Amino acid sequence: MGRVNALPPNGPSTADGRSDAPAPSGAGDPLAAFMALRTPEGAALLDGLRSYDPAQELATATRLRRTHPASLVSAALGQARLRQRAVAKFGAEDAYRMFFTPNGVEQATRTSVATHRAQRFVEAGGVRSVADLCCGIGGDAIALARSGIRVLAVDRDPLTAEVARANAAALGLDGLIEVRCADVTEIDTSPYDAVFVDPARRGGRGRIFDPEAYSPPLSWATGAALKAPRAALKIAPGIPHEAIPAQAEAEWISDGGDVKEAVLWFGEGFAAGSYRATVLPARATLWSGAPLPAPPVGPVGRFLYEPDGAVIRAHLVADIVARCDGRLIDETIAYVTSDQPYDSPYTTGYEITDRLPFNMKKLKALLRERKVGVLTVKKRGSAVEPEELRRRMKLQGPNAATVFLTRVAGAPTMLIGRPVTGPV
Repeated sequence: MGRVNALPPNGPSTADGRSDAPAPSGAGDPLAAFMALRTPEGAALLDGLRSYDPAQELATATRLRRTHPASLVSAALGQARLRQRAVAKFGAEDAYRMFFTPNGVEQATRTSVATHRAQRFVEAGGVRSVADLCCGIGGDAIALARSGIRVLAVDRDPLTAEVARANAAALGLDGLIEVRCADVTEIDTSPYDAVFVDPARRGGRGRIFDPEAYSPPLSWATGAALKAPRAALKIAPGIPHEAIPAQAEAEWISDGGDVKEAVLWFGEGFAAGSYRATVLPARATLWSGAPLPAPPVGPVGRFLYEPDGAVIRAHLVADIVARCDGRLIDETIAYVTSDQPYDSPYTTGYEITDRLPFNMKKLKALLRERKVGVLTVKKRGSAVEPEELRRRMKLQGPNAATVFLTRVAGAPTMLIGRPVTGPV
């Protein structure tokens, strides 16, 4: 048995067990491979791969290796794949000019969300410079710079920092964005009007749910925020409300119906202790200065409203209930019902045609009678899997319907209806 704390034969290791010893001769160097893409040869090779088909990668690689080094071809193909993936977040115009790492594509903020956050800094007033800590590949720094804000972008990983630097240059923003490779905990943020911190929320085993296990921890990020005139901390949308610092305004942001993140805002221009739900692309916002009382519960009416996920995460469903003169169908279920039509960016509305106790045979008979061939399945408070239900229904016919598997006043229930797409 070896000595406790004895170094392994090839030198010290990192927390995930990887050796810090120098790479063997000939081993791949990701930073060197990336820098090769920045040469005229690498840039020309990458530009020619904009529309390449990944399914033809072997043939493409074989062809390109006749005139280019194999290592450069491999790096270019990898970057081309990342750019194709990044189009969904950054749009084609930017994505095909930018550079990415696999983690950078996965963790980067999409442009619409980053732009909204930058606009909030601008609207707060007096923010001319921001220290962007844990900047990643630079998505947030880009949005801030495009809003006219000078940015110090900091990341401790040399490759990531170099990618962020390349992105600033590629988009013509290097005059506003300074990229620094450093430990964010050692950065003096006092010269800046605001601080933005995006802690790493993924580890070797996937997503990290404990805010104190973020890197850096939420407690450190909060301390950095409280030292600045204004600050924003990007956190996972599932954060428990009790973990939110009392000095913060908490905002949940959805885009296209999907909750993307939560942000804690500190300082001048933000309301400590308040809750906000923002729905993009409409940029519509619900806000409450304090927790709302529990909404009423009652029978299912003519309409059912499904609140946006950001509204649910922000605990603002009661606001929707009041706006549509409605009620919950169950005290534990975030479905709102009303006898009145209600249209807003915060909800999706359905007109309910049938209500049944949970019974697969009755549902199958009703769908057959209505000639339903396309069934949308939504569920809250039910263990039934939508794909399994659709399989068992043996759907046939030209019509469409939506079924909600849920609870009404504690009882398992099926509600059948159709989306409200216009005036009722």
